[in-house]
Amino acid sequence: MSDSETIAAGYAFTGPALDLGALLWDGACLPDAQIRIPLPMLNRHGLVAGATGTGKTKTLQLIAEQLSAQGVPVFLADVKGDVSGISAPGVTNDKVAGRAAEVKQQWTATGFPAEFYALGGIGHGIPVRATITGFGPVLLSKVLQLNQTQEQSLGLLFHYADTKGLELIDLKDLRAVVTFLTSDEGKPELRNIGGLSTATAGVILRSLTAFEAQGMADFFGEPDFDTSELLRTASDGRGMVSVLELPAVQDRPQLFSTFLMWMLADLFHDLPEVGDAEKPKLVFFFDEAHLLFNDASKAFLDSITQTVRLIRSKGVGVFFVTQTPKDVPGDVLAQLGNRVQHALRAFTPDDQKALKATVKTFPNSSYDLEEILTGLGTGEAVVTVLSENGAPTPVAVTRLRAPESLMGPIAAATLDAAVKSSSLYGRYAQAVDRESAYEKLTSRPQETPETPETPKAAAKSAPKAPKEDESMVQQVVGSGMFKSLARSVGTQIGREITRSLFGTARRKR
Repeated sequence: MSDSETIAAGYAFTGPALDLGALLWDGACLPDAQIRIPLPMLNRHGLVAGATGTGKTKTLQLIAEQLSAQGVPVFLADVKGDVSGISAPGVTNDKVAGRAAEVKQQWTATGFPAEFYALGGIGHGIPVRATITGFGPVLLSKVLQLNQTQEQSLGLLFHYADTKGLELIDLKDLRAVVTFLTSDEGKPELRNIGGLSTATAGVILRSLTAFEAQGMADFFGEPDFDTSELLRTASDGRGMVSVLELPAVQDRPQLFSTFLMWMLADLFHDLPEVGDAEKPKLVFFFDEAHLLFNDASKAFLDSITQTVRLIRSKGVGVFFVTQTPKDVPGDVLAQLGNRVQHALRAFTPDDQKALKATVKTFPNSSYDLEEILTGLGTGEAVVTVLSENGAPTPVAVTRLRAPESLMGPIAAATLDAAVKSSSLYGRYAQAVDRESAYEKLTSRPQETPETPETPKAAAKSAPKAPKEDESMVQQVVGSGMFKSLARSVGTQIGREITRSLFGTARRKR
């Protein structure tokens, strides 16, 4: 058996699979050697990488179309604003017809069911918001660019708000809590929550004020988005493609990348375990993935790694989309079983180093991958996936199929009409501002926000003063109050404190 036949045999799956394209060997396209991904393996995660302009977005579109056709919901982050075309039939031309003939594709112009979302309603789309409590201290620290000490301190502020019944719905709620604790009236309270310093609280307050001044307040509030909406199928059985429009917030990369992680974390702790299923419940494409990992704390990276590792068993596949594999931390990269690597550039010494590092992440193959990866054309990629038995397939240089939906954005008027006709529009379009921490604290300026209780109950619930040589986290986790709350998982406070890997609150459905 020749090398090309061996490679082709590695992709001859018997079960349902997605068709990526045809094998390239010695410069020739072999249309009978189809390169595919087994459908049940899509929850083993993946990576789509390549330099700008090499076809990564079209690869996402190609995979998303076939998942939808197989009844699998898909989430796409549309950073550049050119993925909305997935909802409309594609337009044929000589280039599309030629590609379809080369790879033995029966190309038919097809649009797919789609919902369009926008962070905070900025831009086109159904508004996606999260409450501050739901977002949690770890993710918020990433957005505010806090250091590790400040992140721990923010966690203490959330803990305080939880225990005092101060709902953190939007940014002004959290700012009101910090302002109160740094005031003359609130400083005694500050000393009772693990030794949180006035200086650190002041830094957090300034970060919040600056963040709000940049127009970020719209992203936090109610109604908070229910991520189970992403799991829907259309009336014809096809999976719904959820497109989060992000062009309007391109200048806030940490915000949108962290919001995507919030969505994933929210799904993680709400979905039941399913193990290895016939097909995924959802496949989540995480575009511009490097933005998520830039300047991230160790705790944040550990939480991402654990979420990616564990969410597979809940039927969710995650594909990270970025320029080179080195953009993704090694512990996360090790979880990505399916790889589609488009061309890389090697113009500088750093580029050369990245190229060599990328080659080392692939299984041994008959190809000279350093030469191949710098010579791939647009719409071509080096592929290796997990076979039906979970083993890596041979490395295959592949000429990819053409998407059957529109390769470009739909008209703005068409997009607006689709958004307003959605059954979700009435549920999420109008922001709600109910009574929460801000209103409670500003309406009672002379009172502490404690719920009245008997002296006996107050004495029983008062936390012991922490030792000076303990860290802030040790003070909270080791306190009797925290242990009592952790045991009280049936209560609201218990659920808030023990909510998830990222500190996101469990949704009350």
